[in-house]
Amino acid sequence: MLIEVTTDHNIPGGEGLSEHVRATVETTLEKYADRLTRVMVHFTDENSHKKSDNDKRCAIEARPAGHQPMAATHLAATLDEALEGAADRLQRQLEHTFGRLDHHKGRTPMGGPTD
Repeated sequence: MLIEVTTDHNIPGGEGLSEHVRATVETTLEKYADRLTRVMVHFTDENSHKKSDNDKRCAIEARPAGHQPMAATHLAATLDEALEGAADRLQRQLEHTFGRLDHHKGRTPMGGPTD
């Protein structure tokens, strides 16, 4: 799973941010890593010229092999909160999508009980 990190011109990027994002995404989406070809994470500051709460946006797009891309966004006061919120939302989408596909194909859901 390739993870790409980008920021708008109001948010300083860098290797430290990229490493933190990769670690968070890998941990949150680890059980789907073999099913994802690419994950793109983009940060924006919605009100760069003003001081306000919840103006950091994280948008994450995941590309599952053989399926349409999925995306999730989250607004928060900090980049870390925005990242965690978007990653959690994407994880729930992946659970729903792959859980339905696995159930339909007769597979045991990931992490679920084996009856």
